[in-house]
Amino acid sequence: MTAGSPSPGVDPLQAAIEAGHGQATDLPLDSHLHTTLSPDSDVPIDVFAAQAVARRIPEIAITDHVDFDPRGPAYAYVSFEDREREVREAADRWAPRGVAIRFGVEITYQRDHEDAIRTHLARHRYDFVIGSVHVTADSPYRHDRVAAWIGGRSLPEIVAPYFAEVRSAARSGLFDTIGHLDFVKRYVVPYVLPADFAAAPELYEPLLVALVESGTALEVNASGLRQAARETYPSAAVVRRFRELGGRAVTAGSDAHRADAFAFALDEAYRHAMRAGFASLAFRRGGLPIEIAIPAATLDDDSPNGSRDRSL
Repeated sequence: MTAGSPSPGVDPLQAAIEAGHGQATDLPLDSHLHTTLSPDSDVPIDVFAAQAVARRIPEIAITDHVDFDPRGPAYAYVSFEDREREVREAADRWAPRGVAIRFGVEITYQRDHEDAIRTHLARHRYDFVIGSVHVTADSPYRHDRVAAWIGGRSLPEIVAPYFAEVRSAARSGLFDTIGHLDFVKRYVVPYVLPADFAAAPELYEPLLVALVESGTALEVNASGLRQAARETYPSAAVVRRFRELGGRAVTAGSDAHRADAFAFALDEAYRHAMRAGFASLAFRRGGLPIEIAIPAATLDDDSPNGSRDRSL
């Protein structure tokens, strides 16, 4: 089995814990969290806020899903007004306990719906906006289609639909950051392994150039470390290449949909950013972009930032 891929029958989360990952502590921000306001999460905002207190993470962004395809699970799932009210009320409750809660969103990007996305963002104010490509109703990466899609195709052909959409999202200039750049890795394992992606870095160049040219941040998404890919989306090597190409901004988030995934392996995402040459994370609190310094201790595995709590 190629390195980075879990052995058959091994639960990816358990494998990640055994590899030394867990819920991080003493970091300034987790900028990607999903709550009961998303159709694929059952975590109340207050649960994440309480974990932020316990793990000494003073700022979090609630970035629930919004879809613009009527077939998408988050299409009209909760209104903007209700989402904003719940998050802002939670922010008021938790501010006295030292947790700043920001009202963000993760928008599923589809070229066919770009005009609707643009209109929505012009009308509605968020603190922080993630644009991501997901597996949608017509996607060849759905579990019942992916094997047939991959059969007989080269890696460039396999990832072409996904990467083309990511490039368009980056070029659109609509988003503060592009979430989980190569999330397609999650769906093509075990037919295509992370090592296969690593052997074809040229596939990433158009995506990274689009980010650089549009001034959009690259998210280092830790969720892959608790999934079958067993590495961040994207990998450390891709984050470094982004920096080499002139990338100026990165973000980092756990992309938690479960309570035990809050800040999971987030310290690793921070380390990838810092080792690539980034001293800070990009963020926005409703107004102009800001920078949040990456703690220097993040690079020290023996420091509080580098320690991992395996008791999930």
